Amino acid sequence: MERRTYCVYNQTRECFLSLGVTPANSIFMRLKGLIGKLRMNSDEGLWVVPSSGVHTWGVLFPLDLIYLDENHRVVYVTEHFPRFKIGPLKLHAASVLELPTHTIYSSQTQVGDQLVICAADEIEERLTQTAPSVLATKGNEEMWSTQDH
Repeated sequence: MERRTYCVYNQTRECFLSLGVTPANSIFMRLKGLIGKLRMNSDEGLWVVPSSGVHTWGVLFPLDLIYLDENHRVVYVTEHFPRFKIGPLKLHAASVLELPTHTIYSSQTQVGDQLVICAADEIEERLTQTAPSVLATKGNEEMWSTQDH
């Protein structure tokens, strides 16, 4: 049985962090995590939920960690977290994304950013729910910038 994967989109920065995040939402999946994997592809990730902290004991490669609150807002980030370490415990975090290194840097993800996590077939609908206000704002900005010239 293939596990469902999710897309992770940074709504604040308007970029995708991953197109193939697997949820670790059972006790077994949270315990196993990434143990035994030799590497992580650039489009993969693990979403540990619920979680307020993770470890990399038995993980053979460094990770970028993004801690999220219950509304998927970023509350803490750490880049290039080393293997065989215990990550910081953030009591206000509801879940943690474990992503390939350089994901945070390349997306410029920061504390306070709003993420959208959903199945690929739902992403367009989820983003268009918030797009009208964003598009209206961008349209007004373009209108004002063209009037200045």
